[in-house]
Amino acid sequence: MSLSAVLLFAGQGAQKVGMGKDLAEAYPAVRTMLDQADATLGYSLSQIMFEGPMEELTKTSRCQPALYSHGLALLEVLKARVPGLQIAATAGLSLGEFTAHAAAGTFDFTTGLNLVFQRGSFMEQACEQTRGAMLAMLGGEESAIRELAAECEVDVANLNAPGQIVLSGSVEGIEAAAAKAKDKGIKRAIPLPVAGAYHSRLMKSAQDKLATVLASSTIGEPAVPVVCNFEARTVKTPEEIRATLTAQVTGSVRWVESMQALRAQGHKLFIELGPDATLAGLMKKIDMEAKVISIKDTASLEAAVAELTA
Repeated sequence: MSLSAVLLFAGQGAQKVGMGKDLAEAYPAVRTMLDQADATLGYSLSQIMFEGPMEELTKTSRCQPALYSHGLALLEVLKARVPGLQIAATAGLSLGEFTAHAAAGTFDFTTGLNLVFQRGSFMEQACEQTRGAMLAMLGGEESAIRELAAECEVDVANLNAPGQIVLSGSVEGIEAAAAKAKDKGIKRAIPLPVAGAYHSRLMKSAQDKLATVLASSTIGEPAVPVVCNFEARTVKTPEEIRATLTAQVTGSVRWVESMQALRAQGHKLFIELGPDATLAGLMKKIDMEAKVISIKDTASLEAAVAELTA
């Protein structure tokens, strides 16, 4: 039995206290992987994942390695349970792009773990040094939202789905954008509960530091296509992988175009690996014809295995 699927990996915000706990109890390979993560990082990431508190898990320097490790743990078990599964391509939302690269063999588990820990730490520092905020814009035309962003001197952070675009920037700029949103035909402007302005110019210090770390990291060519957020296309060479992972820190996450690119290549089946089903929800808005199976814990894993091996 052989089947082909695109793997999708969660971004920051998907974390949940208890993530991975049932997997580690049921699968020794997961426990081993999380033990390796704890040893690499020098603190008990697994305990924070399993027990929280949520305030600690939500810290950028914690949730990024947690989501990375959780996504790859799910993949490890899935491959063991469905040996005929062929990975056709990978993609991940923001942070999830690093998990996607690890899944594709661009770098090993430990290299990627160190990268996401440092990325998260750099972003956390940038948040502490700036006054940033983010705003979800629901409804409204992309052109109008881009116009508003330019007027308020903030950035387009995420193009998540049709009718769902996120702005990011200074607190003052985001407040101005929220006040003017209705004038631009935007139905709702919802402030997001985040520590700072991710994917905006306020993350420039984090971007510069990450560029230095990426330059000295061992990065190879992925074994399967990986679609990058920044350019919504497949990246292959170590040089362009370093460049796009760096640019992504301040650049827009072009998720709609990324998913459309994969669909245009003929991919029909997608498997989401993360603590929630956010990416499946976005795909419904992007392309109703695509099928997404979300795997987040042992129960959803069992359901997915039954469906994939039927």
